[in-house]
Amino acid sequence: MGFTEQDKKIAWEKAREVKGYPPDMFRKDACGAWIAWSKYGQRDNDYGWEIDHIYPESRGGDNHPDNLRALHYLNNISKDNDYPSYMAVIKAEGDENVRNERSLSVNKKMQERLSQLYNIK
Repeated sequence: MGFTEQDKKIAWEKAREVKGYPPDMFRKDACGAWIAWSKYGQRDNDYGWEIDHIYPESRGGDNHPDNLRALHYLNNISKDNDYPSYMAVIKAEGDENVRNERSLSVNKKMQERLSQLYNIK
């Protein structure tokens, strides 16, 4: 499924704003990694990011706004089709991103919302 400019904006707005950084340029993804608005889709950049289907398309997820979020491209690759737990591999350390492999889970409130949206048992 392709993404629209609106999908991109929806996903970006969910990323965490960081005090002292312009939110229209830099944010942190759900895994704590820096991402840059201008680096969308760029897998050759330390701040490149992609749109993640929180509940994967392979399981029935779609482009519903509640199911989209911005993830650093390496975190998106490592998450793959995992849900609700997944592996993250990049996080911020100061002003830079560093490798840090760890297991994360989609928060309970979002899991409840997605369960209703996609009738997940």
